[in-house]
Formats: sequence, C-alpha cells, structure tokens
Amino acid sequence: MTATASGRDAAGPAANGPLAGVRVVELAGIGPGPFAAMQLADLGADVVRVDRPGGAGLGIDPRFDLMNRNKRSVLLDLKADEGPARLLDLVERADILIEGYRPGVAERLGIGPEECLARNPRLVYGRMTGWGQDGPLAQRAGHDIDYIAVAGTLSMFGDADRPPTVPANLVGDYASGSLYLVIGVLAALQHARTPGGSGQVVDAAIVDGAAHLTTMIHAMTAAGGWQDRRGANLLDGGAPFYGNYETADGEYMAVGALEQRFYNEFIELLGIKDDVPARKDFARWDGLKAAITARFKERTRAEWTAVFEESDACVAPVLSLREAPAHPHLVARGTFTDHAGITQPAPAPRFSATPTSVRSAPALPGADTEGIADDWDVPSIRSGTGTPGAPGTPGTAPGTPSTSGTSHDSERPLS
Repeated sequence: MTATASGRDAAGPAANGPLAGVRVVELAGIGPGPFAAMQLADLGADVVRVDRPGGAGLGIDPRFDLMNRNKRSVLLDLKADEGPARLLDLVERADILIEGYRPGVAERLGIGPEECLARNPRLVYGRMTGWGQDGPLAQRAGHDIDYIAVAGTLSMFGDADRPPTVPANLVGDYASGSLYLVIGVLAALQHARTPGGSGQVVDAAIVDGAAHLTTMIHAMTAAGGWQDRRGANLLDGGAPFYGNYETADGEYMAVGALEQRFYNEFIELLGIKDDVPARKDFARWDGLKAAITARFKERTRAEWTAVFEESDACVAPVLSLREAPAHPHLVARGTFTDHAGITQPAPAPRFSATPTSVRSAPALPGADTEGIADDWDVPSIRSGTGTPGAPGTPGTAPGTPSTSGTSHDSERPLS
C-alpha cells in the first residue's frame, strides 16, 4: 500500500466493518450530514461524497477535514444540465443517500425522493435538517444553538444565575442530528432488505432529536424529581457532588459521586468527611459546595488525580482536547488513533467480528472519480468533474477557503 503526497492511501485496505458492502451517496454539506456519513464510513460502508465545484464546507483545508475520512469523492455540478442525471446513475447503485438541503431544494434540482426512489425503489433517502421537512419553521435558517433552544435542551446547561452555556455544537448537530440520522437510515435499510420491504424517506430533524434526548428529564419532571430551572437539580450542577471544581493550578476536576457509597469514598479521600453536613440536608447544600470548592483549591489537578485514580469516588480530571489522547486509559483502549499525520478519535463503537478502523485520510474533492466509476459501474460520472483549480477541488492551494458561506441560504446544506 502506498500513500500520495496528500497522505491519502492510493490503495487502502478493504472495509471490514459491519456495513461492508453497503453503498452510500452523500451530497456534500456541512455539520451533521457529513458526520453521519463519516459514521457509516467508519462502520465499513462505501461512502461516495458528491462534492460541488466551489466547495460546500467551512473553508477547512480538505486534507484535514476528518469528517471525510474513510470516504471517496466525486465532483458533480448538480445545477448543470447533466448533473442530476449523473447523480441518479450513482443513486441507482446505492443503498442509502444522505442530503442536508433546506426542504424543497433537492426537489427543485430534480434529485428529490420521487426521482431517486423511482430510479431505485429500495433506496433509503436520508434527509438531515434542523427544523424538519414540515412545520412553521421548516423554511427558516438556523444553527445548532437555535434547534436545541426551541427543544428546551439548551435551557438545562449552565449556572442558575448566568445565561445558558453553549455546549459547542455537539448536543444539536451531532447527538441530536447525525446520530439520529444514522439510526434512522440503518433501521430503514433493514426494512428495505426484508421480504416485501421497500425504500423510504427518513426525516431526521435536529429539533426532534434534541427533544427526544430529554425523555428522562421529562419523566423526572412529571414525577416531581426535576425542577424546570437551571442549576437546581441532581444532574445539572445543582448538587454539590455532581459538578466541576477548580484546582490550585487553575485546572478542574469533575465529580460524579451520585450514589451514597461513592459519595462516602469521595468525601473521605477529599479529607472533609467529618467537616461537612449530610448530603441529604438540601438546605445546607451551599455550605457543602463551598467546602468542596475550598478543598479542591488546596492541590493541583495532578495531585488530586493521584488521590482519586484508584478509587470508586467517581472523580476524574477535566482534560483538554489536546490532553485527552495521552490519558493512560484512552491509550490502552486505542480510543484515539494517528492516521496520515493527524491524531483523531478512532471509530466507535467496537465490534468483535467486524472490527473497524481509519482506512483512509480525508477524501479530496473529486479525487476518486475514476475508481468510483469502475467500482460502481457508473461511467457517466467520468465527465462530470468540475473545473480544475476551482476552490475546494484538486489543484486548489492548501487552505484556500471555500466560496460557500456557512449561512443557510435556500440551496446550502443545513447544520
């Protein structure tokens, strides 16, 4: 096996995950759609990303766009006269299609569910949006923060006396969007492959997923065990024994000593066993939190890590993104991997019979056209590449920004 100058394998190892043999067409976008397609690729699917001339991303050098790992790319202009027909040639050979346009855009391009399912009745057509395919907000622009705000999810993060904390775009785009889309298309694929089954459309909306994630919280609220306000509950930082505490060196330790036996070990190792009120004395929780805060500030994060690392006190150091790959447990499990010079999370979850791996570096736009044309028996795409040197295509200088913006206009993918 050799590698090109870009670091991409010229002839990478064959997929060996549980989805080996599944073919996926991904219409290039930003955020949750690409991450969902990456997850399918990590699991062994043959994911062909259909990139557009000019790019569709955030201006990231394509060599470092890890969400395009384990994929291949073909360049098609879906607004050109021959573009939709070439895409449908790919669709005919596919099991799953993923698109993240605003509702109605795929239909106007002539590549909506009607056209695709007519060409391939067993196709699973996965649609990734923020607001969903219908409803009053379906045509409105939005981002991760907006969807989790309306779903009620954002209101739970942060301190009671401060604005809600923004949880990056992990809760909305990826947990509520990408992973629900993956669940949906795999369930639909199972249905399509059963006797009498057929293809169908999967409408994955981030706002729906964000609401669904709060099911347990709604149950606790109904049972009287959760207050509908931030920083006042067992799992939102309200409890002194479930939260983050600053150390002497300005770092943090995470405490999750929920059960009584774990809490007992926690306060004993912390050295405050005989000096704090009972944890069930809710009226004195502020005093308990103050005592824990003061004690943690007496030592560094490394010192407290050494105190708790062999215990069941449920205490862990808060590591940065750069620090996490070196943690001994993550090293032992291979939670992170190095590929093409980039340290990155390894595929998850794990499979005993069909192990997964990072097989190839991020696909460069249009770089795999010939191989895809041969493997999928779709010769029409050979003449469907874009103009060499266009932004986001082979020949563009590394790091050249994409010409497409991140705002959600009517023909840009949603995130």
